[in-house]
Amino acid sequence: MKTILFAACLTLVAAEAQAISRYDPTHMSCGKVQATIARQGAVILRYQSKRVPGLPLYDRYVQSQQFCTMGEVRNRAYVPSADTKSCPVYNCKRPDNERHFRRRFFHNN
Repeated sequence: MKTILFAACLTLVAAEAQAISRYDPTHMSCGKVQATIARQGAVILRYQSKRVPGLPLYDRYVQSQQFCTMGEVRNRAYVPSADTKSCPVYNCKRPDNERHFRRRFFHNN
């Protein structure tokens, strides 16, 4: 029974990982990038770095907080698109609590 349950969990994780679509935002308008994220909920955007030639950059971008995992917050980010250098989108990040703690602790003493 444990083996069947374990196999079912692995299948769900694999299916979830395969389900996310990947796009190159530099071949889409900013509006299309935002609409695609809104329609699918979460996508992978992959593009080439402008500062380091040949370096691919990618991340998972989300429509809302519900697509972030526990402990993450939705964070404003910017990606290049076909019609603008910085198209506003959102990704999920873990908050930097250590930096926040240091700032509060050292500035209050």
